Order: sequence, then structure tokens, then C-alpha cells
Amino acid sequence: MNTTICGISTSLGVGAISIIRMSGPDSIKIINNIFSGKNLLKVASHTIHYGFIMENSDKIDEVLVSIMKAPKTYTTEDIVEINCHGGIATTNKILEVLLNNGCQLAEPGEFTKRAFLNGRIDLLKAEGVADLISSETEKSRKLAINQVSGSLSEKINKIRKELINLQASIEVNIDYPEYDDIEIITNEFLSPKLKKISIKLEELLKDAKDGKLIKSGIDVAIIGKPNVGKSSILNSLIEEKKAIVTNIPGTTRDIVEGKISLNGILLNIIDTAGIRETSDIVEKIGVDKSLTISKEADLIIYVIDNTEDNIEEDIFLLSQIKNKNIIVFINKDDQQQKIKISRLKEFNLIFGNTINNEGLIKLKKEIIKLFNLDQLEKKDFSYLSSARQISLVRKTLNLIKETQKAIQNKISIDLISIDLRLIYEILGEIIGETYKEDLLDELFSKFCLGK
Repeated sequence: MNTTICGISTSLGVGAISIIRMSGPDSIKIINNIFSGKNLLKVASHTIHYGFIMENSDKIDEVLVSIMKAPKTYTTEDIVEINCHGGIATTNKILEVLLNNGCQLAEPGEFTKRAFLNGRIDLLKAEGVADLISSETEKSRKLAINQVSGSLSEKINKIRKELINLQASIEVNIDYPEYDDIEIITNEFLSPKLKKISIKLEELLKDAKDGKLIKSGIDVAIIGKPNVGKSSILNSLIEEKKAIVTNIPGTTRDIVEGKISLNGILLNIIDTAGIRETSDIVEKIGVDKSLTISKEADLIIYVIDNTEDNIEEDIFLLSQIKNKNIIVFINKDDQQQKIKISRLKEFNLIFGNTINNEGLIKLKKEIIKLFNLDQLEKKDFSYLSSARQISLVRKTLNLIKETQKAIQNKISIDLISIDLRLIYEILGEIIGETYKEDLLDELFSKFCLGK
């Protein structure tokens, strides 16, 4: 990390301002070489200076330059931020001048990666930064800022401290057995301690599903036979005419997506092609895609036409997905009922139409109830929120259970100590105390440029 990097930190396009960020040992030297104004080598840290970015004798742009000297910066290195006029040409030209004067173009997430490698943040906080940038709802923002502020890291570190204290006590027992004033560590002593730790980890895993809901939202597939009103329901839910609506069966041939926020949780709603036997090649591709999406969705809204008297095919299709979260929406309830409701008594039924919102309001309430969305507001937001975090906690929990079995089998206490050390190290991977380089490359590659 002896290089000085630069990157555009704002979205590239027309706007009032753009921010170009630099980090590294030569940041202030490089900006001073292309800046017309004060001598930036002599200014105090955390100050802003007016002037021009120059290329030879040509003025490139009128700017404000922020100087932030190590170690009290985001990366703990010298950081310079150039506030220039927004616009693609101007922003790219200043970036070009920086590259021509010794900067290297930053990789995605490289500023945050340097903050992690320099010890300013741990890996959980780094993941929280990425989630904060991509958050689309108030709850996902709260989840991310909690992770950035270290509340989840604190929980993990408390468990690690308990483990290291146990291991230290075991080592003292092994190395100094002659001392009478130390607590004797036996298998019987360790078992309840590990039980308490496993309960804490189980609680983290239990709450992880809420973390996934908050971070990623709920994938909702609207499926059913053709011409039952799926596209109209999508348009009504998102309050936008996104899907084409006609009375011709098979109008929707590909998926149409929309998003809404429900109780602070994102619903990723997918309108699918009507499921039916068809000889039309394009429509058949759409039907196959509908079936695939229904298998992957967190929730299926299965739509049935209230005016349809033959629902044999619907009963069959519902039997194929009965293990999923399903709400059956009986559409067009403002028209004469022909459907045999008794055939659907085992399913969660909501009646409605797209002429008024009463049924759609009931549908939303049912989703809130089904996923306990009203309970999320009553909890803190220190959740595991990524597959990496969850898999490591599961791995830790499984190892603790194996260790508990070893204790029951009267395994030597010094061998138990080895297991405790491994558990401690795996928990350390969650916060990045130990890590593999390819993991970091993958994690930070998902960041935007300039962050």
C-alpha cells in the first residue's frame, strides 16, 4: 500500500458537483503539483482550499480541495478530496490529470479495503459500508449503520473474549497444576460455559433471517394461469403501469419486475407469464421461467379468477408448490363469483380486485403477518446479514457441539483447549481478524469505485 490511488467517488453524470478522492503517501504532493492556489504542502489537516486544477498552464476547473492528513482519515493515510463541477468531461479530465501525475486508478472498494488493512475498521464494518451504500429502505439503512458502528462486532468480540478466558484458564491449569488458588478447570466446568456460548450463536442465526429480509427484501412471484389479472395486480401494487395489460391470454411473455417498501422492507415483485400448455415457442420460454422463479421466490402470490368455474389446473399447480409461502389472491371479486371456494379451503385466501384497493390492502397486511414484519421494529438491528457471516457462525456452532460431545466422552482437557482455539479463530474470520486474500478481493470487488 505504498502507492497513491485515486477514484471518482460520486456518480458519473451531469450534476452540481463531483468528488474525486485520493489516498496514499503522495496524495498531497500530487495535488499540490496541479493546484493553483495555496501551497497545499504547508496547510493544516482537515482544511478546505479554493483554487484551480491546472494542466501545464491551462485551467481545467475551479475547485475546492480538502486536505486530510494521516492518521485521522478514512484509510488512515493522507487523503485528498477534490470537489469539482459535476459533468462527465470535467470529472474525467481531472482524473486523467491525476493519473498522469503519478496516481494509480483505485480498484472497486480499494479505499475501504485500505481502511480495513490499516486497522481502522474490521470486516463486519467494511461489509456494513457496502450495505449502507446500497440500502434502499429505512430499515436496511439502520441495519447497515449498526454494522458500521460496530454493534455486531461487539457481540462477536464478547463471545471471543469468553472463549479466550476459558482457554487461558485451561492453560494455567496445565502449566501450573501446583497452585492451590486457581480455579480447577474440568470438563464439567466447561460444558455449561460452552452451552451459554452456543445459545448466543443460535440467537444470532435465528435473527439472521430477519437480517436477510431487511437487507435483501422479499422476493415475491405473482403466478397463475393467463389472463387472471397478474399484471394488473403488479401495476396496482407498485402504483405504476409497468406491465402491459390486455384481455388477450399470453400477453406477458417475460418477467416484469417492480419494487415497493412494506413496513420498511423491500418487496421485489415479479409478474410472470401465465402458466399454461402452449405451442408458442416464446411464450413457452416465459412459462418455463415462471416455474423457475416460483421455486426461488420467498413468497408466491397465486392469482385465481373469481369468475372461473374450472380451477382443476389451479389445484394441480398449487399442489406442486405447497411447501412454499403462498397467498392465494382471488381476483375480480367485484364480478359474479363462479369459483368453488371449498376446493381452496386449505390455502390462505385473500379476495380483491384492482378497481379498489381494499383487497390489495388486505394482501399487504397478510404479507406483514406472514413474515412478522411488524416485529422487526421492536428489535435492535445487530443481525448477521451476509451468507459469509452466517456460514461462519454455523461452522462455529457445529464445532462447539462437537466439543460438547468430546467433553461428555471425557476427552482430555488439553485437547479441548485446541478445539476452543479453533472456535476462537473461526469467529475471528467473521470480523476479519484472520482472512484469506482471495476473500478480500471478492468482498471488496462488490464495492463501487471510489469507496
